[in-house]
Amino acid sequence: MEELIAKRYATALLSLSKDIASMVDVLNVLSEVVEKKEVRVILKSPIVSAEKKTDMIVAGLAEDSDKTLINFIKVLGENKRLDLIPAITKVLTANLQKESNKYEGILKSSKELSKEDLTKLEKTLKAYTGSTIKLTQEKTDLDGLRVLVDDLGIEVNFSKQRVKEQLIDFIKKSL
Repeated sequence: MEELIAKRYATALLSLSKDIASMVDVLNVLSEVVEKKEVRVILKSPIVSAEKKTDMIVAGLAEDSDKTLINFIKVLGENKRLDLIPAITKVLTANLQKESNKYEGILKSSKELSKEDLTKLEKTLKAYTGSTIKLTQEKTDLDGLRVLVDDLGIEVNFSKQRVKEQLIDFIKKSL
Protein backbone atom coordinates (compact mmCIF):
# COMPACT_ATOMS: atom_id res chain seq x y z
CA MET A 1 0.00 0.00 0.00
CA GLU A 2 2.79 2.38 0.98
CA GLU A 3 4.56 1.77 -2.32
CA LEU A 4 1.43 2.58 -4.34
CA ILE A 5 0.98 5.89 -2.55
CA ALA A 6 4.69 6.65 -2.94
CA LYS A 7 4.45 6.00 -6.69
CA ARG A 8 1.67 8.57 -7.01
CA TYR A 9 3.67 11.24 -5.24
CA ALA A 10 6.82 10.33 -7.22
CA THR A 11 4.89 10.57 -10.49
CA ALA A 12 3.59 13.99 -9.49
CA LEU A 13 7.10 15.21 -8.66
CA LEU A 14 8.46 13.79 -11.93
CA SER A 15 5.84 15.71 -13.88
CA LEU A 16 6.73 18.97 -12.11
CA SER A 17 10.50 19.00 -12.22
CA LYS A 18 13.21 18.57 -14.82
CA ASP A 19 16.13 18.22 -12.37
CA ILE A 20 15.07 15.06 -10.55
CA ALA A 21 18.68 13.88 -10.01
CA SER A 22 19.52 16.76 -7.66
CA MET A 23 16.19 16.30 -5.86
CA VAL A 24 16.91 12.61 -5.37
CA ASP A 25 20.25 13.52 -3.78
CA VAL A 26 18.47 15.76 -1.27
CA LEU A 27 15.71 13.19 -0.73
CA ASN A 28 18.32 10.48 -0.04
CA VAL A 29 19.67 12.56 2.82
CA LEU A 30 16.15 13.29 4.07
CA SER A 31 15.34 9.57 3.88
CA GLU A 32 18.24 8.77 6.17
CA VAL A 33 17.02 11.39 8.62
CA VAL A 34 13.39 10.25 8.48
CA GLU A 35 14.40 6.63 9.10
CA LYS A 36 16.10 7.50 12.38
CA LYS A 37 14.13 6.32 15.38
CA GLU A 38 13.90 9.73 17.06
CA VAL A 39 12.56 11.43 13.93
CA ARG A 40 10.12 8.59 13.23
CA VAL A 41 8.69 8.98 16.73
CA ILE A 42 8.09 12.68 16.12
CA LEU A 43 6.55 12.08 12.68
CA LYS A 44 4.15 9.47 14.09
CA SER A 45 3.26 11.51 17.17
CA PRO A 46 -0.30 12.85 17.30
CA ILE A 47 0.83 15.51 19.77
CA VAL A 48 3.07 17.34 17.26
CA SER A 49 1.10 19.23 14.64
CA ALA A 50 1.53 18.47 10.95
CA GLU A 51 2.75 22.02 10.42
CA LYS A 52 5.54 21.65 13.00
CA LYS A 53 6.58 18.31 11.47
CA THR A 54 6.76 19.91 8.03
CA ASP A 55 8.70 22.90 9.37
CA MET A 56 11.17 20.52 11.02
CA ILE A 57 11.88 18.77 7.70
CA VAL A 58 11.98 21.98 5.64
CA ALA A 59 14.32 23.61 8.19
CA GLY A 60 16.84 20.86 7.48
CA LEU A 61 17.07 21.90 3.83
CA ALA A 62 19.50 24.49 2.53
CA GLU A 63 18.10 27.97 1.92
CA ASP A 64 18.86 27.70 -1.80
CA SER A 65 16.93 24.42 -2.15
CA ASP A 66 14.62 23.93 -5.09
CA LYS A 67 11.25 25.61 -4.43
CA THR A 68 9.46 22.70 -6.09
CA LEU A 69 11.04 20.30 -3.60
CA ILE A 70 10.14 22.51 -0.65
CA ASN A 71 6.54 22.78 -1.87
CA PHE A 72 6.48 19.02 -2.42
CA ILE A 73 7.55 18.42 1.18
CA LYS A 74 4.90 20.87 2.36
CA VAL A 75 2.25 18.93 0.44
CA LEU A 76 3.50 15.71 2.04
CA GLY A 77 3.24 17.39 5.44
CA GLU A 78 -0.28 18.68 4.84
CA ASN A 79 -1.38 15.17 3.88
CA LYS A 80 0.47 13.58 6.82
CA ARG A 81 2.75 11.63 4.48
CA LEU A 82 6.23 12.78 5.56
CA ASP A 83 7.04 9.23 6.60
CA LEU A 84 6.76 8.25 2.91
CA ILE A 85 9.91 10.18 1.96
CA PRO A 86 12.10 7.02 1.91
CA ALA A 87 9.58 5.12 -0.24
CA ILE A 88 9.20 8.06 -2.63
CA THR A 89 12.99 8.35 -2.87
CA LYS A 90 13.24 4.66 -3.70
CA VAL A 91 10.70 5.04 -6.52
CA LEU A 92 12.46 8.13 -7.91
CA THR A 93 15.87 6.41 -7.74
CA ALA A 94 14.50 3.39 -9.59
CA ASN A 95 13.07 5.74 -12.24
CA LEU A 96 16.43 7.51 -12.66
CA GLN A 97 18.22 4.20 -12.97
CA LYS A 98 15.75 3.02 -15.58
CA GLU A 99 16.18 6.21 -17.63
CA SER A 100 19.97 6.07 -17.53
CA ASN A 101 20.08 2.25 -17.81
CA LYS A 102 22.53 2.23 -14.89
CA TYR A 103 21.73 0.17 -11.83
CA GLU A 104 23.26 -0.56 -8.46
CA GLY A 105 23.57 -4.04 -7.04
CA ILE A 106 24.99 -5.85 -4.05
CA LEU A 107 27.47 -8.71 -4.09
CA LYS A 108 27.32 -10.76 -0.90
CA SER A 109 30.11 -13.20 -0.08
CA SER A 110 32.28 -14.42 2.77
CA LYS A 111 35.46 -13.28 1.00
CA GLU A 112 36.07 -9.95 -0.64
CA LEU A 113 36.59 -10.14 -4.39
CA SER A 114 39.41 -8.26 -6.07
CA LYS A 115 38.60 -5.15 -8.13
CA GLU A 116 39.48 -7.09 -11.27
CA ASP A 117 37.04 -9.93 -10.47
CA LEU A 118 34.34 -7.45 -9.55
CA THR A 119 34.84 -5.63 -12.87
CA LYS A 120 34.62 -8.94 -14.76
CA LEU A 121 31.37 -9.78 -12.97
CA GLU A 122 29.95 -6.33 -13.80
CA LYS A 123 30.90 -6.80 -17.48
CA THR A 124 29.26 -10.23 -17.54
CA LEU A 125 26.09 -8.80 -16.02
CA LYS A 126 26.14 -6.00 -18.59
CA ALA A 127 26.41 -8.53 -21.43
CA TYR A 128 23.54 -10.52 -19.94
CA THR A 129 21.18 -7.60 -19.15
CA GLY A 130 22.29 -4.84 -21.52
CA SER A 131 22.46 -2.49 -18.53
CA THR A 132 25.40 -1.01 -16.69
CA ILE A 133 25.49 -2.43 -13.17
CA LYS A 134 27.69 -1.09 -10.37
CA LEU A 135 28.21 -3.68 -7.64
CA THR A 136 29.10 -2.98 -4.04
CA GLN A 137 30.46 -5.75 -1.87
CA GLU A 138 28.96 -6.83 1.42
CA LYS A 139 30.53 -9.45 3.68
CA THR A 140 28.29 -12.24 4.93
CA ASP A 141 28.70 -15.76 6.26
CA LEU A 142 27.36 -17.17 2.97
CA ASP A 143 29.58 -19.95 1.59
CA GLY A 144 29.49 -18.76 -2.00
CA LEU A 145 28.33 -15.68 -3.91
CA ARG A 146 25.01 -13.88 -4.13
CA VAL A 147 24.34 -11.00 -6.53
CA LEU A 148 21.23 -8.84 -6.05
CA VAL A 149 20.02 -6.10 -8.39
CA ASP A 150 16.55 -5.33 -7.05
CA ASP A 151 15.49 -2.80 -9.66
CA LEU A 152 16.16 -5.30 -12.46
CA GLY A 153 14.76 -8.24 -10.54
CA ILE A 154 18.05 -10.13 -10.66
CA GLU A 155 19.13 -12.53 -7.95
CA VAL A 156 21.96 -14.94 -8.71
CA ASN A 157 23.15 -17.39 -6.09
CA PHE A 158 26.25 -19.60 -6.22
CA SER A 159 26.41 -21.70 -3.09
CA LYS A 160 28.83 -24.56 -2.44
CA GLN A 161 26.14 -26.35 -0.45
CA ARG A 162 23.67 -26.11 -3.32
CA VAL A 163 26.23 -27.45 -5.82
CA LYS A 164 26.91 -30.40 -3.48
CA GLU A 165 23.20 -31.14 -3.18
CA GLN A 166 22.70 -31.01 -6.95
CA LEU A 167 25.69 -33.26 -7.52
CA ILE A 168 24.37 -35.82 -5.01
CA ASP A 169 20.94 -35.71 -6.67
CA PHE A 170 22.51 -36.25 -10.08
CA ILE A 171 24.53 -39.23 -8.83
CA LYS A 172 21.43 -40.76 -7.19
CA LYS A 173 19.45 -40.42 -10.41
CA SER A 174 22.28 -41.98 -12.40
CA LEU A 175 22.33 -45.12 -10.22
